[in-house]
Formats: sequence, C-alpha cells, structure tokens
Amino acid sequence: MASKRSSSTNSTDRKSVANLRAGTSSSSSGGGGSTVWENVKAVLVTLALFLAIRTFLIEAYRIPSGSMIPTLLVGDWLFVNKLVYGPHVPFTDVNLPGYDDPERGDVVVFVSPNQVDQPEDPNPTLVKRLVAVAGDTIWMRGGVFHVNGIAQRQGALAAENPKGDGGFSHPLFSWQKPFEVRGTSAGDPPASPTLDDWGPLVVPANFLFMLGDNRYDSKDGRYWGFVPRENVRGRPVFVYYSYNADESVRPLPFITDIRWGRLGTIIK
Repeated sequence: MASKRSSSTNSTDRKSVANLRAGTSSSSSGGGGSTVWENVKAVLVTLALFLAIRTFLIEAYRIPSGSMIPTLLVGDWLFVNKLVYGPHVPFTDVNLPGYDDPERGDVVVFVSPNQVDQPEDPNPTLVKRLVAVAGDTIWMRGGVFHVNGIAQRQGALAAENPKGDGGFSHPLFSWQKPFEVRGTSAGDPPASPTLDDWGPLVVPANFLFMLGDNRYDSKDGRYWGFVPRENVRGRPVFVYYSYNADESVRPLPFITDIRWGRLGTIIK
C-alpha cells in the first residue's frame, strides 16, 4: 500500500512540475477571467483619473481665431487651469469653489452667452480678456476703452494690430440699450453704438465683460453682452504646442511649421 501511495505522490509531483514549467498549475483554473477583470479595472481607474483631471484640474484648449492676437495666435494649444476659478461639474449648473476670483486683465476661458446669429453653435467656449467686473462703468471713445473714467490703453504689440472700421455698427449691439447710463464724464451714449464708440454701461452684479486683444477682428462682448460669472471655466496657463495654422504654405504644417519659440510661453 505504501508503495502505491508513493507512486501516486511521485506522479502528482511530476504533473505539478510539468504544469509549472508550462506556466500553469492545477490551482489556476479560472485565473484567466480574473486577469481580464484586473486589466479592465486598471483601464477604468486610468479613465476615471483622466476624466477627473480634465474636468476639475486642467484641460487643453486650441485657439481657432485671431481675436486675441498678439497674446494668442491661431494654432496655439494651451493648458487651462480649471481649478483656479472653481471647476464646473458637467451636466449640472454647479460650480465648485476655486482659490481665486477673476480679475481685470485676466485672460479667461468661458462659455459664451447666447449668440442668436449662430444657432448651429449658440454657446461656444471662448477665450478673451476680462476687462471689467460687476459694478464697473465702461465705455469706449475713439477706440480707447475706459473703466470707471480711466483709459485702458493697450500695449505696444496690440497697438500694432491692423485697424478696422471703427464706425461699424451692427444690430447685435442693441443689447447695450437697457444698460446705458447718462450724466457721466463720457457724455451720453451714442444713438447707434459702434465698434469704437459705445456706452457708458454699468456691469451688473455677478457678470463680467470681455474683449479680444485684436479689437477690430474680435466678436466679443460688444456683440453678445455680459458674461455670467458662472460661465467662466478657467484661466490659460501656458502654450504647450503651437504651429502656423493660418498662413503656412508648407505641407502638414502641424509638423513642418511648428513655432518652437512659443512653446512654454506664459499667458499674460
């Protein structure tokens, strides 16, 4: 009997060694399903982390137009700090607390107020410069923007942008009428607001006013009005990639016409 047990034991040992050499074991039955589930969990965790970072911390944004030249160029790709002003919870009207408030002079990313002239995309995400906050009295005379009676002249680089028709008027400017004020040092508002001459207006509570740095090639607050504070989505930090997307004559400009000097540019 002992001999039979010994033979059985040796046979079992040989099978175990063979299984180990083959990368299997008698205890690994059903292990394939466990490995698949572990891989699925790893993918789900990675995806959840990515979505959390994109939603609440930082997100990439591409500049599609020249409205912010020379600060931002067509073909710039930015990292946007979404935590600074309070991240927005997707599919809700909830904004979480941030650690700073939007201030005059900030370049900000925000959801546009309703743009009735483009029903195919009435609320695009835009990037402009915040030039006035709630309670400010604002106007423009001769193309110079004023806040609370103080002229806000642009820097030398922005002043080099091509000048357009400052007398241009548009029916969309009519949103200004209910917010116009009289009796200020700027005089009364013009009968028909134009690109260069409009206001005075008072920015209402919980609203902001945005302009593009490229004043004659920017569809901004002059057209669609004040931006609700809760529409703000973040502040661009720096340019992480840029290529000549507007005027390049090279094939595949995103590879052959990279603006190396703009990579890492801090946005101010």
